[in-house]
Amino acid sequence: MPTCTPSFRSEADLLSPADTPSGVAPSGAFHGSQLDVADALLTLLGATGTEPRPDVQLEALTLAVAADLPVLLWGEPGIGKTAALTQLAAALDLPLTTVIASVHEPSDFSGLPVIGDDPAEQGVPMAPPDWAVRLVRAGRGLLFLDELSTAPPAVQAALLRLVLERRIGALRLPPAVRIVAAANPRSSAADGWELSAPLANRFVHLQWTHDHDVVVRGLGGTWPRAALPRLDPEELPAAVDFARRAVTGFLTARPTLVHQLPANEARRGGAWPSPRSWEMTLRLIAFATAAGSSREVLALLVRGTVGDGPGLELLAAVDRMDLPDPESLLADPAGAVLPERGDLRQAVLDGVVDAVRKRPERTRWDAAWALLARAMETGAPDLVVVPATTLATLRREDWDVPASIERLSGAVALSRRADRAAARIAGAAKAGTAKAGR
Repeated sequence: MPTCTPSFRSEADLLSPADTPSGVAPSGAFHGSQLDVADALLTLLGATGTEPRPDVQLEALTLAVAADLPVLLWGEPGIGKTAALTQLAAALDLPLTTVIASVHEPSDFSGLPVIGDDPAEQGVPMAPPDWAVRLVRAGRGLLFLDELSTAPPAVQAALLRLVLERRIGALRLPPAVRIVAAANPRSSAADGWELSAPLANRFVHLQWTHDHDVVVRGLGGTWPRAALPRLDPEELPAAVDFARRAVTGFLTARPTLVHQLPANEARRGGAWPSPRSWEMTLRLIAFATAAGSSREVLALLVRGTVGDGPGLELLAAVDRMDLPDPESLLADPAGAVLPERGDLRQAVLDGVVDAVRKRPERTRWDAAWALLARAMETGAPDLVVVPATTLATLRREDWDVPASIERLSGAVALSRRADRAAARIAGAAKAGTAKAGR
């Protein structure tokens, strides 16, 4: 069987149409040079589409962009940060301006001095770079500061005014210009630096990771569609009120978290709580509430603004804000609607028992038992064990035992037997370990 060997053509051949015996291009042939054919192939490869697809990372990014807060995407090289920003700019119809921070001098962001005819009278204005002028002329755009973690400290210091005040030299960027940056962790950055604490505290930090399904479908030609959140105009005042109550109420209870500069240099380069970052958090909660965003999206944004610890505490406080009033539940236990999530349901039941403890009355005690019985019927029975045990200790001698207790006694007894069995197993395991060590 004859073998087929590749035919290598010279550079001159690539730049001219292929000859045919008849001198006429075959049917369906591309009329043009081989570089034109290559360009056509590249065009086909770049012709991708989008589809509405749930993407928590992308939704968090677009929400922060809508809130006009600077965003910093952290991710390993090649994870898709630049591609995500390019797609975001195209979806929002914003001209994209990319600036590689690490290859610029501090004067590129603070402005170059231009000496005029009479500096003593006119001063020395600071001329902005050309990309800043183009953004001002356009009046809108997406400024992408790439490779932020490879920018030296002097450049990071020059970026402070740009990120916070949107000023470059004598120019001020229009309100319709949004700022997004990207950085690689120091371990994977080329000649990386830790981000300075003042610069880091000006960003919403989002960890950018790849989703296998999104990547596979995107390589097939369809990527998730980025879209600004739809804010309900009627919900705006309530969203602002909710955000203010959430943040101020939390900081009233946790005053030490108003400002907490991390002692570790690496952690200073991430999200940490300060009055500035709490103000950003308040804005994000208001936007997420008005947009009806999921708790997962809100968690990414809050933790990316004030850090994991304070962020998780705040999220727990926000969850409790939505809990029903214990007095309302005691007034109508039959019509009570309890949270589906186990931790929130547990908090509601504990709150009801605490309300009875503060004002112990026979009718309230009976209503609490009816509520516990309803909770056992509509959720996990083990959640009523602790509240039921505590509620039983509040009984007065002249109070009859309500019939609803009978429905709870089995769950309480089963839970206690399970606890005793677990204690015996743990004790036996501990004894076995001690014996083996002798």
